[in-house]
Amino acid sequence: MRLFLDTANIEHIKHGVRLGIISGVTTNPSLVSKEGKVNYKKLVQEICAIVPGPVSTEVISQDSAGMISEAREIATWAKNVVVKIPAGLEGIEATHALAKEKIKVNFTLCFSVNQALMAALAGAAYVSPFVGRLDDIGKNGMQVVEDIMLVYKQYPEIKTEVIAASIRHPQHCLAAAKTGAHIATVPYQVLLQMAKHPLTDIGIARFNDDWRKVMGDVKNI
Repeated sequence: MRLFLDTANIEHIKHGVRLGIISGVTTNPSLVSKEGKVNYKKLVQEICAIVPGPVSTEVISQDSAGMISEAREIATWAKNVVVKIPAGLEGIEATHALAKEKIKVNFTLCFSVNQALMAALAGAAYVSPFVGRLDDIGKNGMQVVEDIMLVYKQYPEIKTEVIAASIRHPQHCLAAAKTGAHIATVPYQVLLQMAKHPLTDIGIARFNDDWRKVMGDVKNI
């Protein structure tokens, strides 16, 4: 399973890439707004220049014609840009039209297997089921990811990749990996949490303490 960062923060993205574990980025209007007033196009282009893989950025229009027009413009910004199109009939129509033009679509705000199946049939490159938001309303978000993977695997002709999105904690990421999801897109804070374990911290502190007892300053190696 690959890891993407779900953010529009340049420093966080640079850090993830330096670690060698982040191969893509997903953004949305809410994440971009957190960075304050920015030049949207330049921000996306800067992210695309940093990240080796796909960078998903979302359209604002709610009708298919507007989505298609926006997507065509966004697709010119960088070779690795992917256009996020929201689920729904207008989004399905836009996805189909864009796929025919070889514009990669991330079918986002997906909450059901039916939506994911329609996205695949329309030609989406990626589909993003929102795990955390389903959990918020008492549903099992990760079960939806698992069911999507089960359906997709029945049909080898489906090439759409599943991005487990709306990840809230490291256990979500672990569960996504167990389902066989192609990608999990995680907030920066979750990425940091994934690398930590209290026993690791205790072990490092104990080794350092033992070294100091015998050798003095830990730097004297």
